[in-house]
Amino acid sequence: MNSDSRIFIAGHRGLVGSACCRVFQNHGFRNLVTRTRQEVDLQDRQAVDRFYKEARPEYVIVAAAKVGGIGANSRYPVEFLVDNLEIEINLIRGAYEAGVKKLLFLGSSCIYPKMAEQPIAEESLLGGHLEPTNAPYAIAKIAGISLCQAYARQYGAKFISAMPTNLYGIGDNFHPENSHVLPALLRRFDEAARRGDAEVVVWGSGAPLREFLFADDLAEACLFLLQNYESPEILNVGYGEDLPIKELAEKIAALVGFKGKIVWDRSRPDGTPRKLIDSAKIRGLGWKPRTSLDEGLAQTYAWWRSQEPAPASA
Repeated sequence: MNSDSRIFIAGHRGLVGSACCRVFQNHGFRNLVTRTRQEVDLQDRQAVDRFYKEARPEYVIVAAAKVGGIGANSRYPVEFLVDNLEIEINLIRGAYEAGVKKLLFLGSSCIYPKMAEQPIAEESLLGGHLEPTNAPYAIAKIAGISLCQAYARQYGAKFISAMPTNLYGIGDNFHPENSHVLPALLRRFDEAARRGDAEVVVWGSGAPLREFLFADDLAEACLFLLQNYESPEILNVGYGEDLPIKELAEKIAALVGFKGKIVWDRSRPDGTPRKLIDSAKIRGLGWKPRTSLDEGLAQTYAWWRSQEPAPASA
């Protein structure tokens, strides 16, 4: 892999894909291949096959996926299963048939059992029941992992898989209904602070523990793995520490200047009680995250403020 290698970043407009574009360019890679959904529908097998034939990428990062928080996963289980299966099957199968040198499939820590022993080691996969609120998405990701491993074992393809923890950062999805917990809280507290609201209502009890990794750190890990890892066995990519959602909300409230009361709606689901992944294997290979949660939150908030106009009065 060199600076002229043709590297296809599927999902380059998303949180992870855009971070990969930034990081790879910063490292001198100047032949990145990207396509919008309008240019190539990744759920269309023939369109993906045409793309591979015309673009001839040497390396592929599968960062394209249908993603969302608890609410979106609960409302659209069919789409989270079917759309993700179609995307990953087309990209992985097509990569093998096109002779791609190496492919990196990005999964998710939600593939692990809801009550897995903490921190969660890679060997916990398929060791128990999934968290019901995002099981369709998790099942699709597990299928993608299995397909990469099957190509590696049956045909010797250099198809590898990484399991990132909860991600956040520049380019995140701040949709009021379909975003993950960290950007959802940032938006809610930011808008409340700018309106001068007296309180913010947050789903759940605030007790669940979550780990968060800045997306640019994951992009660094993607580059590291493409250059240094070839085993079909999955690798976790995490920050190494977690915190209660209550503490995260308090950090965000302080960051955006919200002075009101935080109200916890315990009638809403908490999700998995704790989800801290064990990243000892990738750390043992030489990778570690660079960005603290406070630094990452500040960068993410600055980007969000640059994108979003002041909200209307309540």
